[in-house]
Amino acid sequence: MSAPEFTPRPQLAEDVARFVRRRIFDGTYPAGEYIRLDQLAAELGISVTPVREALFELRGEGLLDQLPRRGFVVLPFTDRDITDVADLQAHVGGLLAARAAANITDEQLEELAAIHAALTDAYAANDGDRAVRLNHDFHRAINVAADSPKLAQLMSQITRYAPESVFPTIEGWPTQSVADHERIVAALSRRDEGAARAAMSEHLATGAGPLIEHLVKKGVAQRVMRP
Repeated sequence: MSAPEFTPRPQLAEDVARFVRRRIFDGTYPAGEYIRLDQLAAELGISVTPVREALFELRGEGLLDQLPRRGFVVLPFTDRDITDVADLQAHVGGLLAARAAANITDEQLEELAAIHAALTDAYAANDGDRAVRLNHDFHRAINVAADSPKLAQLMSQITRYAPESVFPTIEGWPTQSVADHERIVAALSRRDEGAARAAMSEHLATGAGPLIEHLVKKGVAQRVMRP
């Protein structure tokens, strides 16, 4: 995978963290591999400072460890890790969806429907990068409509542990995701808090199974739980 162009900006460390996170989840950086500050900074054409900040962030997420005199090493992760993250997302995301159903405006519903239509088109065009961005926008729009900033911030932190960039490549997931999103939008349109919570929780929890199968098959994740 070629490196994108990185230009100096305030969120540069976050961009680097996202880049490294994607490489971990797609197997480019396997468990046990060391990530060298100087090498990565040179590859991206930036200074080592934002790279160091990014790697410390990923260490805080449990994806990397820092060993004395040896640098940052990629830690293994398991199907249990993925399930735990999905369960947390399902619970918090369900709460946010229920609150969104109570608060969402007609204008916010129109925006959400437009994002969903664009996401459906991105999946149909096999545009994975655009699909990832639009999927993020879809869920963010619901979280904003929930008018619960602290809960939405918690959801944002949890989502960092989820390999969002992998989902468009999982066979059958785009179709499943589109169907799930349609259920969510329908529940929000009816202002049905219970249905919105259930639809969102099921959507976020359901993704764990195919994601685990995909990552285990690629050798990125280890299986420690019984299938």
